[in-house]
Amino acid sequence: MQIQTFEDIAVWKKSRELTILLYAYLRLCKDYSYKDQAQRAAVSIMNNIAEGFERKGNKEFVKFLYISKGSCAEVRSLLHLGKDLEYFDKKQYDLLCGYSIEISKMLSGFIKVLE
Repeated sequence: MQIQTFEDIAVWKKSRELTILLYAYLRLCKDYSYKDQAQRAAVSIMNNIAEGFERKGNKEFVKFLYISKGSCAEVRSLLHLGKDLEYFDKKQYDLLCGYSIEISKMLSGFIKVLE
C-alpha cells in the first residue's frame, strides 16, 4: 500500500491507539500535572509523525520521526512512574508499555527505510 496521507502510516495509527488508551486510563486521574504531561507526550508521538510527513522531504521527515521516538520514550518513562504511583493496574501498564515499545520499534524501522 502506498502512503498518500499521514493517516495511511501504520505507526501513526498505532500511536493514535496508544493516545486514546492513555486518555481513557487517565480519565479519573487526579494528578493533573502527571496526566497532562503523559497525554501531551503521547499526542506528540502522533503529531510529529503527521507534521514530518507533511514536510514532504525525507530528511525533514526523519527528523520528526526521531522527535516522535523521543516522545515515545518519554511516555514509557511516565508509564513506569504511573505504575509506581499506582495510576495504572498491571494489565493497563503492560498494554500501554507494549504499545510504546512496538511504536518505538516501528519508528526505528521507518527511519532506516527513509535514511
